[in-house]
Amino acid sequence: MEKYTISPDSQKIHYKESGSGNTTLIFIHGWLGNTEWWADQQEYFKTKYHIVQMDLAGHGKSDSSRQEWTSANYADDIKAVAEAVNSQEIILVGHSMSGAYVLEASLKIPQVTALILIDTLKNLDEAFTEQQAEEVLFSQYMADFKYAVENFLPQYLFVEETPSDVKERLQHEFLQNKPELAINLLRPLYKTDFNTIAKQVQIPVIAINSDASPTDLEANRRYLKNYHYAIIEGVGHYPMLEKPQEFNAILDGVIKKLI
Repeated sequence: MEKYTISPDSQKIHYKESGSGNTTLIFIHGWLGNTEWWADQQEYFKTKYHIVQMDLAGHGKSDSSRQEWTSANYADDIKAVAEAVNSQEIILVGHSMSGAYVLEASLKIPQVTALILIDTLKNLDEAFTEQQAEEVLFSQYMADFKYAVENFLPQYLFVEETPSDVKERLQHEFLQNKPELAINLLRPLYKTDFNTIAKQVQIPVIAINSDASPTDLEANRRYLKNYHYAIIEGVGHYPMLEKPQEFNAILDGVIKKLI
């Protein structure tokens, strides 16, 4: 069922609700994503859990008129949805940039019992600075967004095994966004000290990461007290789209460990 709630800064936040169960899974997409990125997971898990797929502000069917794009505001989007669904046991599932935002959101939502990170925050000791992001990423996006999406980003997002239809779908979705807004939506990721936030997280955190780049367990445990991870092989940055059946099996096992 499609629904809306209102964020603290008056943005309409779109979400979809299905399934039932004592545990609520709230799925939050990455940059320029939307609720449909989790369609396979919704179908797979709806008989076991209460499923919520949400669009952060600026994404999907949510409002994009936000005056200030910050990590705190993204965390408040997640909190608004969590409050709207009124569950006493919530697991937040955050992909890519939203992995950082679910860390922050978990500190604002007492009902969150665990976090699942999807191919993100693989080494909390290594992160782009705001200046590096401006020089390496944002300058290319502003210069020629279409070229960046089709020729620059694939080396970071896809692997040889990534299905061509997934590549085409994602690139098409990315190009529906205006470059300036796309940059503003991503900027908070590089303006926030997520290591300090991570140190405050007391609940279990389990990641499901692609083998396309390494995960530093030792580094992450310096910040996240209860951090573990699983690997899915032969995928790029979008394992839930690239190998949905294998991803769902891994995610199922992770959820069972957490509850």
